[in-house]
Amino acid sequence: MEQQYFTNEIILSWLQYFSKNTPIDLEKVKMIDITRKNKNLIPTVESHKAVLVFTAAGNPDIFYRMWNAGLGDCQVWYNEGSEPEGEVKTDKLCDMINRGINASAGMLIVNPNARNTYKIGMDNQNFRRGSIHYVGSEIRAVILNKMQVGRQDDICVISGESIAIEAGIIAIEGSVLAVEYNKDDRATMEDNIDHFGLHNIQVIDHVDEESMKGHPVPSLVFMVASASMEQELECLTKLNPKINVVVYTLDFGVAANISKTFEKYGIKDTEVIQISVSKLNQKNSFEQQPAPWIITGRADG
Repeated sequence: MEQQYFTNEIILSWLQYFSKNTPIDLEKVKMIDITRKNKNLIPTVESHKAVLVFTAAGNPDIFYRMWNAGLGDCQVWYNEGSEPEGEVKTDKLCDMINRGINASAGMLIVNPNARNTYKIGMDNQNFRRGSIHYVGSEIRAVILNKMQVGRQDDICVISGESIAIEAGIIAIEGSVLAVEYNKDDRATMEDNIDHFGLHNIQVIDHVDEESMKGHPVPSLVFMVASASMEQELECLTKLNPKINVVVYTLDFGVAANISKTFEKYGIKDTEVIQISVSKLNQKNSFEQQPAPWIITGRADG
């Protein structure tokens, strides 16, 4: 069983401590215990005005990582010990990048530039380039709309690197299993995971019963259609006979025959749409981007 450093009593004591010693309205505070698995600190701080963070000792670059993600203007309220007592100190995060965490404790991070909601379809410039050619942000936004990712969802993403990152940010209490067959793409995926400070994404190199062992059973899969698609569908529908499926393809033949493919694996309620995006260039003419088909279905096992 996972060890719990911060019990309800300890959390309440830190809340009382900060309520007495800071001007922050604790009614609006988001709490996150990053000593537990799969907790994403950076996206949480980015999207909340105030975050009460519980962390263990031995985190030497926690403030540097937040500063590197553009959170240097945040104000950090903290004390020097591991107990909610004594003097409260406050510093801008950008002045703390050379500090680590030397005791299990709570700290309050106030972000004056927080956005209240996550906006899907991040600009591709936000991602690490590496070996990957990312789908356009407008198309990614539609894909994520079709995926309907929830906060607690366990998701499998096959060859959809930027989709995996955005799904990991949205599924803040869930998990993402990113499947990357190419070793260079796996390295870029890992680079993106580190860049965004995500701890709920795991990377594997293929889909079969053995590689899926030890991971949460996905309720949703996004996949880029490939020669291995049927093998992937067979494995995933065995793991979860009611899995939701979203497929991306630029191949008309795949889109035209998808109903037959889905039928083999008990996937119903098939919907096929095509997305076309054109952008005005510097020559005042429109350049059309690749127009993929997005296919959704639900297994009914």
